[in-house]
Amino acid sequence: MHHEDFLQQAVDLALENTKTGGGPFAAIICQNNKIIAHSGNAVTRNLDPTAHAEIMAIRSACQSLQDFQLSDCTLYTSCEPCPMCLGAIYWARLKAVYFACSRNDAANAGFDDSFIYDEVPKAPENRRLFMQKLNLNSALQPFDAWQIQENKTLY
Repeated sequence: MHHEDFLQQAVDLALENTKTGGGPFAAIICQNNKIIAHSGNAVTRNLDPTAHAEIMAIRSACQSLQDFQLSDCTLYTSCEPCPMCLGAIYWARLKAVYFACSRNDAANAGFDDSFIYDEVPKAPENRRLFMQKLNLNSALQPFDAWQIQENKTLY
């Protein structure tokens, strides 16, 4: 199969997802030209704002492969990933992402993430959402413990 074929399957899954009460998004993850995970957007169905199609597919693929890294996998998604999904894609270390619609297409349909993209480069105290770093004497203890742990799994 070609990239376009997998991407078309993601678009078809997104269309089906709208018919069952989900959002107009879907994602497929492939390894060695074989689908290992797929999901539609389940935000409203699961009452979970993190249940985007890409996140759900990443979770499923990781469970399927019993690994938290998907470095030999490719993601096909019906729309350019939002900032949250983009972060998850980088953390999962997917090797490639193919998408059908742009973030502008999503914005035109009522799914505008531009405010999040705009917030990311700002200092926390300058964001629209109140954020403040509090100084705790014990704040670095978890990092200190992690750094001296001998049998840790790096990620």
